Amino acid sequence: MEYTRLGESGLKVSRLALGCMSFGVPGGWSPWTLQGEDAEAIFKQAVELGITFWDTANAYGAGSSEELVGQAMRKFSRREDIVLATKVFFPMHEGAGGSGLSRKAIFEQVDASLERLGTDYVDLLQIHRFDPETSVEETMEALHDVVKSGKALYVGASSMWAWQFAKMQYSARANGWTPFVSMQDQYSLLQREDEREMFGLLEDEGVGSMPWSPLAAGRVARPWGAKGTSRSDVTGDTDFDGRPTVFNTDKAIVDAVGKIAADRGVSMATIAMAWVLKNPVVDAPIIGATKAHHLTDAVAALDIALTDAEIASLEEPYTARPHTFF
Repeated sequence: MEYTRLGESGLKVSRLALGCMSFGVPGGWSPWTLQGEDAEAIFKQAVELGITFWDTANAYGAGSSEELVGQAMRKFSRREDIVLATKVFFPMHEGAGGSGLSRKAIFEQVDASLERLGTDYVDLLQIHRFDPETSVEETMEALHDVVKSGKALYVGASSMWAWQFAKMQYSARANGWTPFVSMQDQYSLLQREDEREMFGLLEDEGVGSMPWSPLAAGRVARPWGAKGTSRSDVTGDTDFDGRPTVFNTDKAIVDAVGKIAADRGVSMATIAMAWVLKNPVVDAPIIGATKAHHLTDAVAALDIALTDAEIASLEEPYTARPHTFF
């Protein structure tokens, strides 16, 4: 395993992050999640591989993901050896403190997350989305106060427009509050829209990227037209607004991944992950693992250096598309 600092912060993280949306009580929009021995096997493997950066959220499994993460952390590792990240924004219950990024919601939901995780602090507290109903000043001051209370060491953001992120970051810096050190954004061979504005902003601000869905819901990890997983079946080919997320031109990208993988004798997932890792702004792609080979394929990508010709074959077919935040 390799390790790096998250952005320009002093926080050192494993070069791959374990995405803990894969764990929790199955149901609703996530019938594919793991619990019990199936989940424990993945956590144990992650520790053995040196993947010590674990990312969850209060909304994953309606809180059950955080509970499983806390249990696994105590069973297979130590609190001080895990870089623990969670998120706040999506609804957890009715009422003023149940969702969003108001001061009330942040304070209430952070305490609830810490109780489920069984710890008195998280290393990284992230806002899961931008909240248009709350002023950025209220949100950023509340996040700063959470840090000052010792309940979070760093703060990060996820999935928003570059101008929204810039507005929040400016508010923090202008008022002497804690700025973001990370951005969890969607980035893969089939979704590269953050290259246009967000990545330049992150580089300028010294903020690290933690891409989610780096394998495009597995679409670049299997031949074009091959049967998907139960998770990809739920994800579908459109976003919440009904806009397409898969284009016919994507076949050429997937085919290129397959050819390079065959030539090198590795999995398609390894090649697709190696492409994500080569971006200098990317610190730790998030692996949504539900099978053992998902982790080993990702770790293998750390040893892959793509050639200029290979990179060109992967990138040239890309077609611009709507930026989706799901």
